[in-house]
Amino acid sequence: MKLVTFGEGEGRVGVLEGEEIAVLDVPTMREYFERGGADETGERVALAETRLRAPIVPKKFFHTAGNFREHEEESKQVGWSHEIAPWIVFFQNVDAIVGPDEPVIYPEHLTEELDYELELAVVLRKSGKWFSVEEAADYIGGYVIFNDITARDIQRREMRSGVFSFCKAIDTFCPLGPWIVTPDEVPDPHDLAMELRVNGERRQVSHSSRMSVTIPEILSHYSALGYSAGDVLSTGTVSGVAGFSPDAASLYLRPGDVMEAEIERIGVLRNPVISWQEGHGEPPPRRVRW
Repeated sequence: MKLVTFGEGEGRVGVLEGEEIAVLDVPTMREYFERGGADETGERVALAETRLRAPIVPKKFFHTAGNFREHEEESKQVGWSHEIAPWIVFFQNVDAIVGPDEPVIYPEHLTEELDYELELAVVLRKSGKWFSVEEAADYIGGYVIFNDITARDIQRREMRSGVFSFCKAIDTFCPLGPWIVTPDEVPDPHDLAMELRVNGERRQVSHSSRMSVTIPEILSHYSALGYSAGDVLSTGTVSGVAGFSPDAASLYLRPGDVMEAEIERIGVLRNPVISWQEGHGEPPPRRVRW
């Protein structure tokens, strides 16, 4: 199934079936997982007559990194200040989540180096803690595309202390979508082509088989922190980010750019980049120096 959140306000929940959405009797996607599912109401909504929202706003967004070693290797091109070690984890700001076709607002007063990061993310089917690798598959409720927008200049400043969070947690920096694809439609999450394009130009091209650790291993490893039903866990980005390119300045995002993050069997998450003026109707605040 493709589980969607759609409509206005906080949205409604449904199952995408072709060009129609079968509406489910549940108020939010998080509650769908908390209940263990929901029944159809019998109502159908044409996809063309509504808009998709971010499929879920989790209680906790587990942000893991360093799982694709190719990303660590490309960092050596630019002498990145810190090793991108496996088993990096921190929490994402869920208020930064936006859905398909929603804009990423460029905060010109905060950054001049806006970057993209294509990631496969996992939605937790149920709550759990301290479970094994062998038990992990039973906790997977679905898969979703995550574009981990990052302000590289802020990140470099944060990395002086060896930790970072602000650079990825700014409003609209967390595109998620376009829907949650249930495990029955993804027989092997480690056999998926991955690609991110900017204005149609291929920037990140990889494959989920290149993870150095498996998704069950990642889920089990962080289960010590405790999961709630509907939580989201990212699995790290692949090579090809702008910030680790020898010609990074020419590749950083700018207002007017359009990103398309695509993962095989899941779909395409499209998001435009707009200026602060366009997003807020006023000039950006005074420039912040990091």
